[in-house]
This record gives sequence, C-alpha cells and structure tokens, in this order.
Amino acid sequence: MKSTFAQARKLLVCALALTALSTAVASPARAGSGLDWKACAQGSDDAVGLELDRAGGRCAELTVPLDHSKAAGRTIKLELSRIPATDRARRIGTMVLNSGGPGESTLGMPLRTRAAMKDVAARFDLIGLDPRFVGRSTPLDCGWPVGMWIRSAGATRASFDRQVVVQRDLANRCAQRHADVLPYVNTRDTARDIDLVRRALGERRISFLGYSYGSYLGAVYTQMFPGRTDRVVLDSAGDPGKWSPRATQGSEEEAERALRGWARWAARRHDTYGLGDTPARVLGTVNSIVVATQDRPLRVGEYEVDDQVVPYILAGSGDDRPAARAEFASTVRILNEAAHGRSAKPGPELAGFLAFVLSSAGSPLASPAAAIICGDNAAPRDPEVYWNDIQRSRARHPLFGPLKNNIWPCASWPNQPRERATHIANATPALIVSSTGDTATTYEGSKAMRRALTGSRLLTLRDTTAHGIYGEYGNACVDAKVNAYLATGVLPAVDQTCRPDAGR
Repeated sequence: MKSTFAQARKLLVCALALTALSTAVASPARAGSGLDWKACAQGSDDAVGLELDRAGGRCAELTVPLDHSKAAGRTIKLELSRIPATDRARRIGTMVLNSGGPGESTLGMPLRTRAAMKDVAARFDLIGLDPRFVGRSTPLDCGWPVGMWIRSAGATRASFDRQVVVQRDLANRCAQRHADVLPYVNTRDTARDIDLVRRALGERRISFLGYSYGSYLGAVYTQMFPGRTDRVVLDSAGDPGKWSPRATQGSEEEAERALRGWARWAARRHDTYGLGDTPARVLGTVNSIVVATQDRPLRVGEYEVDDQVVPYILAGSGDDRPAARAEFASTVRILNEAAHGRSAKPGPELAGFLAFVLSSAGSPLASPAAAIICGDNAAPRDPEVYWNDIQRSRARHPLFGPLKNNIWPCASWPNQPRERATHIANATPALIVSSTGDTATTYEGSKAMRRALTGSRLLTLRDTTAHGIYGEYGNACVDAKVNAYLATGVLPAVDQTCRPDAGR
C-alpha cells in the first residue's frame, strides 16, 4: 500500500473528482465488438476527465460479468480511458496501465505515463482502466466514518483491543452494504476483466505497466492468461507469494532505515526545522512525539491524532527526494508543536492525508482497497495471533512493529476468498523495477518477483529510498532503460543497475 502524504492527498482528490456511476445490467461485450468512445469529462469540475479530453483522450464503458463463471448473469460496468498512438505507421500496440493501491483510480494514468515514455508513447495506445469497484467502475463504498484503516496497535493491550472493535465494525459496515458483491472483489476477477478489455479492443496481446499492487495484478494476469502479453513492466513489485492482508509484516527494518536516513537529512537542516542538530536528537524528537500521544491525542488543525495514527504518519519517510523530505520534516515539526501543546496547523499535504485517513471522505477509496485485499487471501481471525506478533516485533521495532503487524478489517471479513490465491511461476518476459530502500514493497520482494517470473530481468535503483520509480522518481538511467525496452521489446541479457542521479 502506498502511504506517502502526497500520494494520499492525490488519491483523495481523484476519488472526490470522479463522479460515481451506478451498477447497470446489460449483455457482456463480444470479443472485437468495439467500444463506444466518448468525451471523458463528466462536468466542469471533473479535473481528470477534462485533462484527458485536452490530451486527445477518450473514455468508454465495458460491461463484464460480476461472476465470470456466469457470463449470462449479473453484470457490472468498467470505465476505461485511451490516449491513442499518434505514430500509427510504427504503432507497437496497446498498453494497459494500473497505478496500484489496490483501489487507486487509473483512469488518468495515461497522462503521466505518456510523459514518462517520451517519444515511445507515440507508438502505443495507452489504456487507463479503473478496476472493478474502483473509481468510475461500479464503485464500492462501505460508508466508513474513516478512510484508510491502517493503524498502529498503540502502546497497550487496551489500545489494541479498541482496534479490534474498530476493525470489526469496518468489516461489518462493508457486509451490510455490499455482501452481494464482496465475493467478486479480488485480483483474479480483475485480471479476467483485463482480458475482456483486450478482446474488446481487438488485440491479440497487450502490454502492461503496473506499480506496486499493480505489479502483482500484472503478474497474476501473466499467470492466468499466458501468451497474451507483449511488453510488461512491473514497478515496485512485492513478493507475489506474500500478497495477503499481512503483507506489511517484515518491512519494519526498511521503515526504520528510511526514518534514520531522513533524520540525517533533517539534522543538517536544524536551523530550518528545529528538530535536532544530530540524527540522534532528531530521532529523539520523533520519539518524544510518540510518547506524548500515549498520554493524550494531539490536536492538529481540526483533527486529533493518537498513538495509533501517529506511527502511520511517521511511516511516510519513504521518499528521499529533497522535496519529499522537506514535506515530511514540516509534518514532524507540526506534530512536535502539537506535542508541546502549541497551535499546530497542518499544511495542504498533511491536511489532505489526515482527511483521507480520519474522515469519511476517504471511504470511497479505502473501501475497495480493503475489499480487494481481503478478497484475495484469508486473514487470521483470532486477535491473539496479531497481538502475539505485535509483541514479538515490538521488542526490536517499538515504533513500526505495532503498525506493521496490527489487525485489519480482513480478520472479520464476511466472506472467505472464492478461489486460492494465484501462484506465480512462469517464464513471461518482464522488466521489474525496484529501489533498494523501498519501504512499501521491499527490495527483497522485488527479487522474489524476479525469481517467480523466470523470463524477467530486474532493474535496480541502488542507494535510493523510493516507491514508484519509472517516470515518477526522476532517475534518468531508469527511465531510459525502461523506454528502450518498451521501444524494442528486447529485455537486457542480464539484470541491470542504476545509481542516483548526481545532485540528488
């Protein structure tokens, strides 16, 4: 799951900008039957749709079965966008995109992918597809009073027990609203949807670019539909064998390493942020904030943040670019002000993050994300399993152990997965992109994906803390190597390495 402030704010803005479409009943599109392409904007306040229209994009709906084993049964609508290739004489084909999450809208992704691809973009039709129950694709909203469900267990057994109650309530709200569709919110059915998109577009094969969870989705597609992909790029890929409601387990050390790296950066800028003039003192400031939340919640603007929310905020140090580090330093400074009882007004990024996590505004995005995760793999249902893991991890990782091992709504989810999770083991050619300091989908996870896809190559950005590399981080070496692969379809003979750009 992506968790930086900028990403959370972007997701919240996109979720609010997309106009919800209601469930419809119709016959599934026939293979090659074409799509009715139209303007994307659904009103003057639809920023994503307007930008797509200005870029020459068009949008369409595709009707697919709710249950793929019952093609003549109930159906749902998928919304997709397309920016067509402009170099038709040298057109390579169609590329389907997924920005991750799970639960992120991908409708606007062709815009930024086109920029990343540079001249190669002219040779592809770029397809943004909101996955089932996400964004405009028959959206699912459990009506949660909060958005993102991820919390720390806090310092005590009592705070953990409160989390058990909260997470059970979130699961029950989803069951009350959407029990009829929850069994069909999962990655395997999304992969089946992608293949129907391929057929509707009249393509024998498609290329695919996915980030984070999108990498897992792409790998599942290659396993379920062998021979139907051309170029495949999996950015910030996790271990496909560990995708589950407990996927954050084991990433505590990466989170702490990123926080220590940021502390070194902040210590050199003590005159600006006032957080400490050595890394140890900066980390001492962070610890004092956490300790303060154990006595009382901190008031940050209109929100209160406690010892269950603050560790999630502090997990946002996983981007070592200067602007991201400066934004995170400003956030820690605001939290430090609140910890000392002073007025603490959040900036736009932190305010957007808090709205996404703590208010119902985040529910339309977080609900389908939880449903996909819970629908893919069963979670332990006994709270003691989580508490024991928390306590074991807390001994070595007092800040991030109770966060990475905490209970989620999946522990009380109303349905068990309809199918076994997909075992990824095939020789599909793919380029896997990863940074060595990724705190969300770790570098070890990307290496596991490399082993699972035996025909793949791994492109490593070394000595970098980042999640989402190609076209996002700004590394010229990575972008050039990915674009060379997209242009030629030829993978490097061996795994590749890039270094941080000079002046980072």
